[in-house]
Amino acid sequence: MNQRGAGEFRKSVENPERPGRQTLRATRTLMVAIAAGFVFTVSAGVAAGQSGPPAWAYGFTAPNGPLPKSGSESLPMEDPTPKHLAGSKSSFTLAQIWDVFGPADWYPEDHPPMPEIVAHGHKPNVNACGFCHYPNGKGRSENTSVAGLPYEYFVKTIGDFKSGARKTADSRRLNANVMNTFAAGMTDEDVKAAAKYFGAMKWTPWIRVVEAGTVPKIGNRGHMFFALPGSETEPIGDRIIEIPEDTDLTTVVRDDHSGFIAYAPVGSVKKGEALVTTGGGGKTIPCGACHGDKLQGMGAVPGIAGRSPSYLVRQMYDMQQGFRTGVGTELMKPVVERLTQDDMLAIAAYTSSRVP
Repeated sequence: MNQRGAGEFRKSVENPERPGRQTLRATRTLMVAIAAGFVFTVSAGVAAGQSGPPAWAYGFTAPNGPLPKSGSESLPMEDPTPKHLAGSKSSFTLAQIWDVFGPADWYPEDHPPMPEIVAHGHKPNVNACGFCHYPNGKGRSENTSVAGLPYEYFVKTIGDFKSGARKTADSRRLNANVMNTFAAGMTDEDVKAAAKYFGAMKWTPWIRVVEAGTVPKIGNRGHMFFALPGSETEPIGDRIIEIPEDTDLTTVVRDDHSGFIAYAPVGSVKKGEALVTTGGGGKTIPCGACHGDKLQGMGAVPGIAGRSPSYLVRQMYDMQQGFRTGVGTELMKPVVERLTQDDMLAIAAYTSSRVP
């Protein structure tokens, strides 16, 4: 992207008052309908005197805050100018890039031919898997990476979404809730094809963990944080803040070669290492017992090395509080039952820092 184009895109992203466009109208209508049927559920953690779900892990800047705007809502979707990326032979307009039933595939040489469910989904209610999780399965901090997941685990997880066994502790996360609808609309053949496709991909580094006392001033779109323009900073506090390495490449043109930085509190990686490798003096069970010595997974158990720390904390909290009850949860209950939110943060900081 040239300097002028990047500047214009940045201005459009920064302007929250710009009218929303209609590229994702069907999906947003569905998400609002689902949200209307939800009442925020008070978790067992609140009853026990905890503070409820850690807002940062679920993509919010504060508990009980408003829903963020969608990723495309502030972009000029009517712009007919083809966009280009260095290293890609393709070009796409913004409307094509943000088409939930046929999103841009910048690097088709990176992966085998996409199954129909990954490339296009099923209109009108099942988005292409490649839209949220990218054609290469890397995903983003607001969802998850699916590249390299064991076939059996993938299939059973979609089954959990279908049955309602997998939910979220923070019902403001519309994309998590809408996965139940997507899964319900997938056929068995769709699930098997997607599981085989993503499972064949090797997981490679995507997230860079940096310990820091302060982080760039952040905004959020669609449950994903990004650095606001300028040099302002804010204290990191008891949070991990995942932001794109390059804001425009991720939030505008959805470049799936551009990864993420995860800022973690100073000392959290070392604390997490003790919990992950030894169990922290009996507080939990060493992760390698199930996920392998290098945390890259064993059999049907998924790898956790180098994966999104926000995602990992969400899963630990959801399982601890009973919102996620499907595949693997029984094995994880004794692992998470005594963990504090600070423990979860430290575990995620350490596992995410491990190079797969």
